Amino acid sequence: MSKQIEIRIEKYLLPDGKSINITLTGHVYGKHLGKAPVVLINHALTGNSQVAGESGWWKSLIGVDRTIDLNAFTVIAFNIPGNALDPHSHSILPLYKSFTTKIIGDLFWKGLECLNIHRLYAIVGGSLGGGIAWEMAFLKPLCIDHLIPIACSPTSSDWLIANVLVQENILNHSDNPIQDARMHAMLMYRTPESIQNKFRFRFNRNENQYMVESWLRYHGDALKNRFGLQSYKLMNYLLKTIGEDQTWNQMLEFAGLCNIKIHIVAIDTDYLFTLKEQWETYKLLRRRKKDIYFYKINSIHGHDAFLMEYEQLNHFLNPIFNIDSNEKCNKINTTYEVDSI
Repeated sequence: MSKQIEIRIEKYLLPDGKSINITLTGHVYGKHLGKAPVVLINHALTGNSQVAGESGWWKSLIGVDRTIDLNAFTVIAFNIPGNALDPHSHSILPLYKSFTTKIIGDLFWKGLECLNIHRLYAIVGGSLGGGIAWEMAFLKPLCIDHLIPIACSPTSSDWLIANVLVQENILNHSDNPIQDARMHAMLMYRTPESIQNKFRFRFNRNENQYMVESWLRYHGDALKNRFGLQSYKLMNYLLKTIGEDQTWNQMLEFAGLCNIKIHIVAIDTDYLFTLKEQWETYKLLRRRKKDIYFYKINSIHGHDAFLMEYEQLNHFLNPIFNIDSNEKCNKINTTYEVDSI
């Protein structure tokens, strides 16, 4: 049902003038290329191109008879060059600060063109992957039917940039950089209520530590076992580059020009990409664009809710991927007044 792909992009010119050969890797799922509408899935910071199947990190959303039905769509997912699953990362990682989310978006478009794909039914991305989805829309505003950025914003924020700096300092100075950075990041991805609800101040006497401490250490060790230090530095750095070239006026121009149906999915308790900043994006683009929709996931779990609240997410996305009634999304009442934040 899936196959791995590798696409060689020769002499890609970086903004600093360096030229580099890049091999894009990824997976294709579902219908054969050229036989069905194409959906691109962009992965998050510690994710990869394995989005469906037994080990797929979004298998609750993507699969046979799932919301994104592999009997109806061709699904493509690329690895962000340099991520933990990229076997060619050695050529990328020494130059990681030369890369931005805009460059990654451009590379993904070039990869799609090599597959003879010039139009997408949808781009779906969560967190960092959603930021890359926005960049791809800015680059080619006439080549996408549906843009679905989840738990992200089209531009980075001061709050996000500050957290990236803290992560970078941990990665550069800690004796256990990946574990310590991951433990800090887990607290950004959740909320106090979520953690309190999960652990309830329980103490593990066999381990002589609180359950929450055990949980954090587990996630730190697990990431170290599958992620290299330089890969983590790259992925963290990319977060602060989201939309760095975009001004509010340029975003308004984009909204007036593009023919994309935009579906912004926010989380009410997200500390990383806040509900308010995503609502402000919606209000801004709504001034020039009518086919833009806002959906709110209600959850105690914070940023990671887009990987946990599948029932709500599937409810929002089902009408978009029901090809027989793809105008249903116009009828869903999922927006709310700003005063209710």
